[in-house]
Amino acid sequence: MTELSSTELPVGSRPEDEKYSIVRTFLYGLQHILTMLGGIIAPPLIIGQAAGLSGIEIGILVSAGLLVSGLGTMLQTIGVPFFGSQLPVVQGISFVSVSTMVAVVSGGGGLPTIFGSIIVAGVIGLAVAPFFAQVIRFFPPVVTGTIITVIGVSLLPVAAGWMMGDDDSAADWGSAANIGLAIFTLVVILALSRLLQGPISRLSILMGLVIGTMFAAAVGMADFSEVGVGDTFALPTPFAFGAPVFEIGAIISMTVVIFIAMTETVADIIAVGEIVDSKVTARRVGDGLRSDMLTTVLAPVLNTFPTTTFSQNVGLVAITGIKSRWAVATGGSILVVLGLVPILGRVLASIPNPVLGGAGIVLFGSVAVAGIRTLSKVKYEGNLNLTLVATALAFGVIPIAMPDLYSNFPTWFAMIFDSGISAAAIVAVVLNLLFNEIRLGRKKDPSVFTAGSSARLLVVEEHERRRAAYFAQLDSRLRQEHQARQSVERQARRRSGHGRRSGSAAALDRDADAVEDASPAVSGTTRTTRDG
Repeated sequence: MTELSSTELPVGSRPEDEKYSIVRTFLYGLQHILTMLGGIIAPPLIIGQAAGLSGIEIGILVSAGLLVSGLGTMLQTIGVPFFGSQLPVVQGISFVSVSTMVAVVSGGGGLPTIFGSIIVAGVIGLAVAPFFAQVIRFFPPVVTGTIITVIGVSLLPVAAGWMMGDDDSAADWGSAANIGLAIFTLVVILALSRLLQGPISRLSILMGLVIGTMFAAAVGMADFSEVGVGDTFALPTPFAFGAPVFEIGAIISMTVVIFIAMTETVADIIAVGEIVDSKVTARRVGDGLRSDMLTTVLAPVLNTFPTTTFSQNVGLVAITGIKSRWAVATGGSILVVLGLVPILGRVLASIPNPVLGGAGIVLFGSVAVAGIRTLSKVKYEGNLNLTLVATALAFGVIPIAMPDLYSNFPTWFAMIFDSGISAAAIVAVVLNLLFNEIRLGRKKDPSVFTAGSSARLLVVEEHERRRAAYFAQLDSRLRQEHQARQSVERQARRRSGHGRRSGSAAALDRDADAVEDASPAVSGTTRTTRDG
């Protein structure tokens, strides 16, 4: 983790305090919102579907997610005493918590249980924020990478279920038409990802959803009948789904998730500080975490889920060079306005499930790949990290492969370990403590699995080295042959002064051996003289 600075410049003189014209500020803010919009609406859609909510009720979740994300972004960027990092950081609904919330809903807990666990976990996060730097050491890349990988893998069955259709009791469940629509959406997203370049390429999933929904509407596979039901503009109703319920299993699972989200927030705040070349102090990180947790505690009251910083927007700051926190705050205000228009939430809730499934393949797969990339930076030599990752991944995937494994355990225990992310997180943290933090009895080469893996890695690296050398040699030979042909072409044009018919390499070097052949005219003269 990057060392934090102890001093910072006064407000108004920092790079992130730069201000633009109203139009530019609005456009830059809108760009941030478009980049993150797909990530904001996905968790409410996933949880709403898992909870069996109607389109109108899912619309409430979506609108609340937009509203709270906007409020969190404004608090994070503008800041008030003790809350907000005052950096161009975007807050949004956390994807980390989705798997755990799906497990709670699937276990019969319902939205009130989810909301109750978020409130308690958020208060715990708020309490530990001042000294979270001491806790974050228990979440190194080997732990966070494993957890993020499990998040992506555990969500892929959700995408597969979406591809099958809207209702598992319907006649068209798993039909070729539904799966075909999902594949069409996936192909559109892949094509857009290939064709679009720069920051706009981040809109490929959002644009794919739009195109897929338009196509579904054109072929009669979309239903927008509930879009017009309800208010066009409305303030959120607190606890619209009932008073929160507090269950110990859900609270423990959610607390683990909150710690992971806080780890991401710390990393994003430090990363943005480095990108904009601004001092990031321990106090500033603490203010950012408190803002994150305050928004998380508020979220269930307004019918939505935990928030965290969005890494894709950190990348957008790096790509565009737009450092102004005011531009991001303007984007937050746009989200607030969108959240107060419930009809937008109902439109988004009407996206056909197969369209969501096609997008989910890329979206959830990308989450898993992000975890794999983190794990690729972990050192596996001379330690037990390989064993740690293997065991934690197994516990994370078991609930997917065998959902009833913990059915005979106490309810609180089953609720924790039925969530792949909670199971993987607990196992990874505990094993990291035993393998990496406790040094008593540690040996230089403690794992035979690591040795075997290292040997296989050496073989793979040697094969790759030989393969690269072969193709480099082949490319070099082809390049030399091409240069030789070009040289013959140039010499032929200089000597003849004609076009291809009389002086090109095709005429002078018919066998392409880089040696000029005798011209037909010369050959004919020689033959005539000899005959004479």
